[in-house]
Amino acid sequence: MPGAEAVRRSPLRNRWRRVLVFMAIAGPGIITSNVDNDAGGIATYSMAGAHYGYTLLWSLLPIMVALIVVQEMSARMGVVTGKGLSDLIRERFGVRITVALLAALVVTNFGNVIAEFAGIASSLEIFHVPRYVSVPLGAVLVWLLAVKGTYKSVEKIFLYACVIYITYILAGFLAKPDWSVIGRSLIAPKLSVSAGSLAMIIGLVGTTIAPWMQFYLQSAIVEKNIAVKDYKMSRLDVIVGSFVVTIVAGFIVLTCAATLFKNGVRVETAADAAQALAPLAGKYCAALFAFGLLNASLFAASILPLSTAFVVCEAMGWENGVDKTFSDAPQFYGLYSMLIFAGAAVVLVPRLPLFPVMYISQVVNGMVLPVILIVMVKLVNNRKIMGEHVNSRGYNIILWATVAVLSALTVAYLANLIAG
Repeated sequence: MPGAEAVRRSPLRNRWRRVLVFMAIAGPGIITSNVDNDAGGIATYSMAGAHYGYTLLWSLLPIMVALIVVQEMSARMGVVTGKGLSDLIRERFGVRITVALLAALVVTNFGNVIAEFAGIASSLEIFHVPRYVSVPLGAVLVWLLAVKGTYKSVEKIFLYACVIYITYILAGFLAKPDWSVIGRSLIAPKLSVSAGSLAMIIGLVGTTIAPWMQFYLQSAIVEKNIAVKDYKMSRLDVIVGSFVVTIVAGFIVLTCAATLFKNGVRVETAADAAQALAPLAGKYCAALFAFGLLNASLFAASILPLSTAFVVCEAMGWENGVDKTFSDAPQFYGLYSMLIFAGAAVVLVPRLPLFPVMYISQVVNGMVLPVILIVMVKLVNNRKIMGEHVNSRGYNIILWATVAVLSALTVAYLANLIAG
């Protein structure tokens, strides 16, 4: 009966083969989603929990759905066209629109890079390491990672860094949240139209679905040379990353809600949250929170400059990629280096108010995102570019709804500010 035994074994072999294929393809989706739990993101999630308790947890569910759809769309365009997003924008919309989008993206990303080095400084100051030591060392470390590494080695390091986000889940359980209240807040959410809560929701969207992510993900897909036949695994990579980032974000919110909001403690940075957790939830919870902030800040301080360098060089037609040498891609490495060391230098300026840069950059992300999404919808529904792989009607409905809701929130927020 050797034939029957082979038949019984074949499903198991196919399962293992699919697992191995997924492990080979996984990376871009998981890394791109998780890097957005960066210093600015952690600060935003910490504030959401500390200032609003569990009341904004519900917003993470529709944000996750939108994230999956947007990231899947970016990955699909990368696999089908073999081109980065900025390449496609230049070819379809021309140089002027491309330059305008690039300028907005570079400015926003530079604010985010500053936020990452602020996170490095803040997290290590909790462990009594001064910023004048931690920030230069961090800058040199993330610079060497890309300049001396290859795509495969860099991707492995980033995937290992994703695992460290489990510290926030552990901190969440140590905080002993009220799960029944969490359940009620998810099932029957309470909506507020105050300027503060509207800005916070825009910031939550902007920090979870940041504009730069779409450019980086598509470039990473192209650099990894993922074929159309392996696209299902790439889509699974995106879905897994979106679920993980939402779970981590949810635990950051509920940790701060269960401790800081419950005790009336207001925070202005993620470092404030870590320090405030010690007397309320124990030193281990605070240490885990601070260590997670350090990991997230180093992680994002590497990815954000890379993303920006990819985008600009693609749009300008310059050589790019971490598999290239410095002499092969001088513009790519030059821009990458400038963003890292300029961002680190800004953080070393005495008495600089770092938190406004961290938080406002996330709100700006949310305001800029609709413009990027409109451009992406136009591209992904163009049959000359995508062939049979254009969006389904359901995808288009979700994307246009995301654009409409974000635009409405932005208008309502600005109207509230003008009205005082």
